[in-house]
Amino acid sequence: MSSRLLSSLLAKADPSQVAGLSRFFKCGPGEYGQGDKFLGIKVPITRAIVRKYWNEVRFEELEEWLASPYHEIRLAALLTLVELYSNWRREPEFQKECVDFYLAHTKYINNWDLVDLSCYRLLGEYIRDKERSILYDLARDGKTIWERRIGIVSTMAFVRNGDLHDTYAIAQIFLDDPHPLHQLLQKAVGWLLREAGKRDMERLAAWLTPCAASMPRTMLRYAIEKFPDEHRRWFMELK
Repeated sequence: MSSRLLSSLLAKADPSQVAGLSRFFKCGPGEYGQGDKFLGIKVPITRAIVRKYWNEVRFEELEEWLASPYHEIRLAALLTLVELYSNWRREPEFQKECVDFYLAHTKYINNWDLVDLSCYRLLGEYIRDKERSILYDLARDGKTIWERRIGIVSTMAFVRNGDLHDTYAIAQIFLDDPHPLHQLLQKAVGWLLREAGKRDMERLAAWLTPCAASMPRTMLRYAIEKFPDEHRRWFMELK
């Protein structure tokens, strides 16, 4: 690990923040983040440290970080990987190495912020001009809710460029799932549908109309958040 990055990160540890972060990320017994540990470092502080020292870090060090029991160190590893990828845009082979490394270590990406702050800026960006079946595979067959969340949230990279097809297609995978969806997957799908709607509200309304009645309530509520009040009421009354 980059000694300057690690020492800078550890210097910002704040024990007074640990209990609050553990509650926020649901780390109690039986909760989705059970067993995760915190140093008490807020995300903007971690971001600032990573931006200062990212270019000193090697893959071997990232592997060590990702195996850390501390949430903030795993986050620092992922944010560093994003910086490495983003700052080597003229080196496609290195960018592929970054994405392959990411996909090989998804077992350590085990909370919603770790997914959301990394996947679309790495995997999503990388495959914007490539074959995209990996996202469908993750959404359908991911071994954890986090891998499945990567499948839908990665489409943010496409949505931001006006390409909405895969967001709707992958959302349909979740709608067709015969098993109850975890709340964090409902929220992720609803969030990406809402983002797609910001680009084309009529398309979102047309897509939702035939399926709103069968859509999980949380997913629907997130998806229609930007609609006018009367439209939101109409969709919720379909439930």
